[in-house]
Amino acid sequence: MFDVGFWEFALIGIIALIIVGPKRMPAIARKAGTYVGKAKRFIANIQEDISDELEIDKLKEHLSTVDKKPNILEIFDDTKNTFNDVKNNTDQK
Repeated sequence: MFDVGFWEFALIGIIALIIVGPKRMPAIARKAGTYVGKAKRFIANIQEDISDELEIDKLKEHLSTVDKKPNILEIFDDTKNTFNDVKNNTDQK
């Protein structure tokens, strides 16, 4: 994602070791690991939510296209009504 390799991490670690000292370094590394883990879980949750929303949108789109297609019973009723209209029109003449 950020294209950071081993040598970049090593350089950051050496600079952090020089700045904070060897006594506080393990606590800081532990805290940094905790924050990285929280950030990864947060990003994973956001990606999961986005994926769920996309699935919901796909389902809504599918349902709207299914609702637009005429039901077979409606077609039969329309056909029956048309035949009745034609029959009534021919009987009147």
